[in-house]
Amino acid sequence: MTAVADESEAGVALSQRELKLIIIGLLLAIFLSAVDGTIVSTALPTIVGDLGGLDQLTWVVTSYFVTSTVVALLFGKVSDIYGRRPVFMLSIGLFLIASALAGLSQSMGQLVAFRALQGVGGGGLQALAFIILGDILSPRERGRYMGAFTGTFALSGLVGPLLGGLIVDADSLGWRWIFYLNLPVGLITLLFIGRYLKLPKPTASVRVDWQGALYLSIGAGGLLVAASIAGDDLAWTSPLIVGLFVVGLFFSGLFIWQELRADEPILPLRLFKNDIFRVGAALAFVSGAAVMSSNIFLPLFLQVVTGASATVSGLLLAPMMLGLTAASIVAGKRLTSTGHYRTLVRVGPFVSLVGIIGLANLSSGSEAWMAAPWVILNGIGLGLMMPPLSIAIQNAVSYQDLGVATSANTFFRTLGMTTGVAAFGAIMAARLRSELADRLPEDQVADLDIAELTGSPETIRELPLVLQTPVIESVAESINLVYLSAVPLAVIMVVIAWLMREVPLRESSPLEEAAAAEAEEC
Repeated sequence: MTAVADESEAGVALSQRELKLIIIGLLLAIFLSAVDGTIVSTALPTIVGDLGGLDQLTWVVTSYFVTSTVVALLFGKVSDIYGRRPVFMLSIGLFLIASALAGLSQSMGQLVAFRALQGVGGGGLQALAFIILGDILSPRERGRYMGAFTGTFALSGLVGPLLGGLIVDADSLGWRWIFYLNLPVGLITLLFIGRYLKLPKPTASVRVDWQGALYLSIGAGGLLVAASIAGDDLAWTSPLIVGLFVVGLFFSGLFIWQELRADEPILPLRLFKNDIFRVGAALAFVSGAAVMSSNIFLPLFLQVVTGASATVSGLLLAPMMLGLTAASIVAGKRLTSTGHYRTLVRVGPFVSLVGIIGLANLSSGSEAWMAAPWVILNGIGLGLMMPPLSIAIQNAVSYQDLGVATSANTFFRTLGMTTGVAAFGAIMAARLRSELADRLPEDQVADLDIAELTGSPETIRELPLVLQTPVIESVAESINLVYLSAVPLAVIMVVIAWLMREVPLRESSPLEEAAAAEAEEC
């Protein structure tokens, strides 16, 4: 394999050792970004006990999620303009500085602010890791490593809460070390990428569409915040939640309008003329809405209906992550050996459809273990689909658009998940009210807080038995409707996947093509 030795040279060989060290650095970046989205969850009670600010508790998690999602698309485009390495170094620098500041926080307000800054860096790390993989490897070679990347991202969701709990429980540490431990791992990432990743600088002189970036931040941010806090802190129909959705949709419309007129848009709409990118974006959105968002409601079902503890319900999601990881590795190896992705992209959604249908058959009489087979199928379906889909999109666009196209795939999946959570949350709340009205007298229903019931399973267990049973049955019926509603979306996902066109995977990486072009000029 050939690569670029520094920012001004091309055609210098990239050894296997250098390639492995770069990939290790990228995997560490993905791990840091993904695990920090979940690691604080188990430490929140301890943090509140130390800093106070119970009313700001959920923002410690929400602020990271929102900023990391919003900046992903922006970082992809900026890296296309200014180069991957400087933007990656900026991302990890922001992440490390914010991690240190978060550990030094003296109030909940400071922690929320530093977590938001940490999300900016984390979003850049996550987006650029997948983009840089596309820089240094050919589309066909990427399959060998894409499974490890997807698996690292998936397993981080399981490791995060466990690691957070271990750090908080350790007498010699404390919650601040949740953030301090990022520093040595981040510095190793910085060393590997800074020392071994040498990419050619983009030659085009263009400006970032900052007006579009502003509209994107407000629009996507409003939608993400609304979906993140609705149902837990506020009812879906509360004025603030409705207002956030309205603002989010309005500025999302302004963003599209700006992209139509900008000289160098954040998300070039010409990409949608490419049928593979178009199908891939639609598939990413619908899979996020149908599969990933619906799984968010499973812990509530397990805790309320089956009586599983929060720990057990979390562990029951592990099979999905393991299925996703195993399927990602298998899909990546098959893609590399055959060079074909269309069959994998088509089969994955069908497997997830079967999983969702299985979850839709769960009822108030189901045992917790009965969810496991269907959760595993959901994970396998995502694992078969996600890596090949990402590679298909990267293979279909020009090198100049590699960054924005890759980050757009992640952005649309997250946006779909956010939309699904909002829609399914509203469906569940409406059905819950209806079920409670059928089972309880009107005055007793009026005394129940729907948002509190769905946000805190402990609240349901503390109810008198005469109320507890009908509430549990009502929750079971409302979540059952969520999965029934996800089935048509999953069918649409299968149909969209069937439209994916096969294009032969390129056998050379962008670096090899750049080196060859420079060699011809010389």
